[in-house]
Amino acid sequence: MTLVVHPGSDSKSTVRQLLDLLAEGASGERLAHATELVLRIENTLAAHRRREAELTALFDTASDLARLRDPDAVLRSIVHRARMLLGADVSYLTLNDEPAGRTYMRVTDGSASALFQQVTLGMGEGLGGLVAQTARPYATSGYVADERFLHTTAIDTAVRDEGLVAILGVPLSLGTKVIGVLYAADRTPRAWAAEEVALLSSLANHAAVALDNARLLDEISAHNEALRRAQEAHDRLADLVLRGGDIPSVAAAVAGVLHGGIVLFDAEGTELARVNADPVTPPVATIAVARSSGRAVSTSDTWVCAVLAGPELLGSLVLTGRRELGDADRRLFERASVVTALLILLQRSVAQAEDAVRGELLADLLTTPSRNPTALLARARRLGIDLTTPHSVLITHTDGVSRRRLATACTRYATLVGIHAEQVVLLVADTSPGPLATKLSAELSSTLDTPVTVGASGPATGPEPLATAHTEATRCVRALLALGQVGHGAALTDLGFVGQLLGDRTDLGAYIQSTLGPVLDYDARRGTDLIHTLQAYFECGANLTRAKDLLHVHVNTVVQRLDRITSLLGDNWQSPDRALEIQLALRILSLS
Repeated sequence: MTLVVHPGSDSKSTVRQLLDLLAEGASGERLAHATELVLRIENTLAAHRRREAELTALFDTASDLARLRDPDAVLRSIVHRARMLLGADVSYLTLNDEPAGRTYMRVTDGSASALFQQVTLGMGEGLGGLVAQTARPYATSGYVADERFLHTTAIDTAVRDEGLVAILGVPLSLGTKVIGVLYAADRTPRAWAAEEVALLSSLANHAAVALDNARLLDEISAHNEALRRAQEAHDRLADLVLRGGDIPSVAAAVAGVLHGGIVLFDAEGTELARVNADPVTPPVATIAVARSSGRAVSTSDTWVCAVLAGPELLGSLVLTGRRELGDADRRLFERASVVTALLILLQRSVAQAEDAVRGELLADLLTTPSRNPTALLARARRLGIDLTTPHSVLITHTDGVSRRRLATACTRYATLVGIHAEQVVLLVADTSPGPLATKLSAELSSTLDTPVTVGASGPATGPEPLATAHTEATRCVRALLALGQVGHGAALTDLGFVGQLLGDRTDLGAYIQSTLGPVLDYDARRGTDLIHTLQAYFECGANLTRAKDLLHVHVNTVVQRLDRITSLLGDNWQSPDRALEIQLALRILSLS
């Protein structure tokens, strides 16, 4: 009998053949050959069983990723969230096939075209191919007509079939390696804001982390407890974000997972949260290194990770109490920074939405207060604002910082803050606008380290009176700036008649020069003080006797000086119109 091993043979059938050979009295050489084959089959089957066990453990670990069943579910969740957060018509994700030099469609959300869902792009082709090739975000408000991109018939046909017009694409990066592209697209023209690019970049980073997790899971066995622990921790952080967790709760979760202290700073170095750690100073140099490398960086006694959304620095995480970090914990720390970036951007999006609602209320209140006052009052009440109580209206101005930052600094003082007509406007539940303006000017100037001028009016109650108060506050801040009172605060009533007249006047120097220039020039050349004589004359009601007493000179001296002034200003300088202009100029001169 000859031992035969078929492709589908198992060890039992082979053993039976071996026994048959023994029963037939087969030679030792044939028995040795048969025995060797049996052992090889047993080894192959054992390897298959080990591989099967490893794959089972792999799928069990992958099922824990973000409490979803597989990495595709994570990617679908991220792509769907990208479309929802950006308010886009379509979102999709492509992954790179490096050996083929192409990038292919992996996940779509909102797509209706089968052709589009199956399109592939060569590296450098179209918007996505260029993103994949250059590792840089690209955006267009009209793709088909945009000549920056290499158009192909296949890509343009698919884009037209889907009806896409505006497209934004950002790279999915692992370190310096681009593994795919995440997109958001609209079927109408759209300009993509920097904040939207940053948010999509953060989601792309999150998608890259999910893909990286899947790659790691392909390489580990069931016994890799460290990676499972890292993934479960990432799950916990992602779940915190999805359930609406705030920054302190995320910081507490990271501190608990890493068994250390956590301090979270914003981009300016302001502490946002601190858990199980003493106060620390933001390590600026180390943050810069972490930002450029995209990795956690160690100092003598801490670890630092930059919180990034694409190229934008959103803040930094500092881990204390851990001099050494293993690879798994280090990766977890870095993933925590990605989750933190996502949370910060989500909070920014919510804040921007709230600001938009408040901004719309402020704009309607100040521009069309009489259109529907009842509706305005109701909208304000939904935001927790009672416009039936007295409010002061204030306008802040500075050239040292952006209006957005100035508005943010004003938030803690006001019931309602917004940017209207290129001005930062505050409504404050206060009945003393003048002292309030003085206080805000001093405190804001100190906080922002730049002079802040504040004009105020009020108090006023109800939409129309508040709109009127806004107009007065606008005139007040312009008057303060025109008078050179930069960095001061006042109400319009504090400026008296000058403030009422000069709220809209901007070139006071030219006004003074055109009105009093000949007298000022004469005084400058001759060393005289005819301006003082002119002021005393008007202060005494054009009474020569009282003027000479005020000036402590003889009445003839006063007459001579007035004659000189007549020669300089003209014979009609004491007419009512000219006299008013001259007195106003004198008043401005004394104030400024």
